[in-house]
Amino acid sequence: MLKRYDWYGFLKFILLSSLWIVSFQAKSQEHRDVQVTITDVDSGWAGNSINTVVFRKNALTTHGDTQFISYYDAGGNVVVGKRKTGEEKWQLKQTAFKGNIKDAHNSISIAVDGEGYLHMAWDHHNNPLRYCRSTQPLSLDMTEKMPMTGKAENSVSYPEFYNMPNGDLLFLYRDGGSGRGNMVINKYNVSTRQWSQLHSNLIDGEGKRNAYWQACVDGKGTIHVSWVWRESPDVASNHDMCYARSEDEGLTWEKSNGEKYLLPVNAVTAEYAYVIPEKSELINQTSISTDAAGHPFIASYWREQGSSIPQYHIIYHNGKKWQSLALNFRTTGFSLSGAGSKRIPIARPQIVVKGYGKKVKAWMLFRDEERGSKVSVAAIYNFKKGKYSVTNLSETPVGSWEPIYDAQLWKKKNVLSLFVQRTVQADAEGLTNTPPQMVQVLEWRPGLN
Repeated sequence: MLKRYDWYGFLKFILLSSLWIVSFQAKSQEHRDVQVTITDVDSGWAGNSINTVVFRKNALTTHGDTQFISYYDAGGNVVVGKRKTGEEKWQLKQTAFKGNIKDAHNSISIAVDGEGYLHMAWDHHNNPLRYCRSTQPLSLDMTEKMPMTGKAENSVSYPEFYNMPNGDLLFLYRDGGSGRGNMVINKYNVSTRQWSQLHSNLIDGEGKRNAYWQACVDGKGTIHVSWVWRESPDVASNHDMCYARSEDEGLTWEKSNGEKYLLPVNAVTAEYAYVIPEKSELINQTSISTDAAGHPFIASYWREQGSSIPQYHIIYHNGKKWQSLALNFRTTGFSLSGAGSKRIPIARPQIVVKGYGKKVKAWMLFRDEERGSKVSVAAIYNFKKGKYSVTNLSETPVGSWEPIYDAQLWKKKNVLSLFVQRTVQADAEGLTNTPPQMVQVLEWRPGLN
């Protein structure tokens, strides 16, 4: 028979064990019984990664209860579609437009303004602007190709749309070539239905380099931009991570400490969030997001000095200073060099963030050959202690896919809706004999508690 102190010790052991189990479950629930929904859309071109490059802003976007999609079909035709959120059936329309599907840079970007008009830019890599919008709100019928402002529209690359909280749109693109391009920002006024140019050269490479940026708009309407410098068309010349923000819809810009920039920003005046040397396998055009307090979180990958293995990193501002968290789960090395689209064993990441301070959580979406080239996610639930977990969201490989998500649906409903297609990219703008592959939408709601 147990003595009193034996009972006390036994009960204490049971209680502590129960607390440990609850704690373990709380930390593990993120990826126990991962529930995803995958919906087929239609088959599309897959001979390179043009439909699945990370800088598509956006491939999916939601307005009200209507979600829109765009992609190239097997013949290089631009297809747009829509569905009611939560439904499986898509209404698709082949437009009158085509693109150079032999170049993976020439992707399609879409957005919907506050009135419900669909805007689209497509087929760009140092060529004149190709832009149109729908003839009616929520319609798939598009206008003919038209100019925006008529300024700096002869050598466009990397067109990206961003939604402002008031229904206006931003349009960011590079004017000029790799190593010598300027960053242009246009703004669409939803009340006048007109575009204007805010900046013809927000970030100045001074004819020596150019910025490869990523941007986001937070819940308060602050625009955040981070970028790496590239000294030449060779991707190995990428270096450093810089930062700027605008609290007046893109007119003026400042550093994270509130110090105003004298525009355009250049390599001397830029704020360096993190110093990364050239030849560090630093990738360009990744992702930036913010926490609920508007602090920026930047996801990228590079190789630390003394290591041969590129790792994913998150550079973030905690309200006082910049910090970096390395997610050291990779075990194989690779090297980035040369020009053009590369066949890389890992994807450029996307990051989304919820909460702030001690309760901030982030999810980094990626693809890695080490994990079978599937849709994967790293959930970071304690930045101070560097705690995270990694899991797959898909069961089948997705080839050269990079993560593209519906930013509007995430902001409004905390649902990650991903454009997914198995594509295969050959090195240096090469093509593969991959037949058309099914375009899909994968949806997953992360645990926020």
